[in-house]
Amino acid sequence: MRRALDLAERGWGRVAPNPMVGAVVVRDGRVVGEGYHAEFGGPHAEVAALRAAGADAAGATLYVNLEPCHHTGKTGPCSQEIVQAGVARVVCAQAETNPGARGGGVWLQEQGVEVELGVLQREARDLNAVHETMFERRRPFLALKYALSLDGRLSERPGAATRVTSGPAIQEAHRLRAGHDAVMVGIGTVLADDPQLTVRGSVQPRVPPLRVVVDSNLRTPRTSRLAETASDAGVQVFAADDVPDERAAVLEARGVTVTRVGRAPGGLDLGAVLASLGDAGIRSTLCEGGGRLGSAFLAAGLVDRLYLFIAPRIFGEPGVRGFQGDRGAAPGQWRTIRVRQLGSTTLLVMGPGDEPDPEDEHV
Repeated sequence: MRRALDLAERGWGRVAPNPMVGAVVVRDGRVVGEGYHAEFGGPHAEVAALRAAGADAAGATLYVNLEPCHHTGKTGPCSQEIVQAGVARVVCAQAETNPGARGGGVWLQEQGVEVELGVLQREARDLNAVHETMFERRRPFLALKYALSLDGRLSERPGAATRVTSGPAIQEAHRLRAGHDAVMVGIGTVLADDPQLTVRGSVQPRVPPLRVVVDSNLRTPRTSRLAETASDAGVQVFAADDVPDERAAVLEARGVTVTRVGRAPGGLDLGAVLASLGDAGIRSTLCEGGGRLGSAFLAAGLVDRLYLFIAPRIFGEPGVRGFQGDRGAAPGQWRTIRVRQLGSTTLLVMGPGDEPDPEDEHV
């Protein structure tokens, strides 16, 4: 199952809005085929693995990190392919959360295939948390990315553009962008860094992410790199509904989409921001700060994943803190999903940890 999960992750940035899925066919203790969902609209993981196994799939066990689909979309039902191949047993990490695709496990059992569910379930849920959030919480998945010094600061001083990490960490940051439908920053980051928020690196997404700015009072400069490139790749700015239309018109003339939402204490109604993105088909958003925006999302309980890039530097005062005051006091606890060393930078990947641990069987 761990191999299936590793294979599934190869679809990062290429298969959305589908989940990432990998599959391994084992017969007589030997791997005879494996595959993964490589491209939206292309063969599903189970089909790719069964094709690789050929005649050896008969009587074999299929390991897959998500319950096989039982509907016809861009491809046919994987459940039928499994039965036609003569697979004797299917081991799934988690059940399908999409109501339109579930039911494959029950149907397989009705056809005489042995089905086991729940192996490495937590790891599988972590991998496809975007998929689960959309169908179970009815809102886009939100990941918060911070590049921090050892003392938890984003920059050396307010308003200063500070490069905290370098090399492999920056490459990983671009890979994260590639795996999300939208990349978001606050107006403070726009004014300090003038970012482009594009994806650069070896991993290129199937569709470039929408670039989003949370800007209550519409201070985004018309000469910013985001505004100047809005006609090339989408830029959406969220502003308060009481901001003068004249300010919006300046950005809209450059091709920027300006969306109005209500105010909330300290800024905008962030729940309304996510709801608007979801209505537009955005399933996942990577928020890259700054500290005020990120902490506001945390305080609202809207963060589903933390990516903390921690560099071996100490900024001290007057450095800008990533977790600011009560805004950073998010409800519940956080658990570590993964720790990676990227050159001199340590990456902590964390998720909400207040749900009960599933009873995982390690295979």
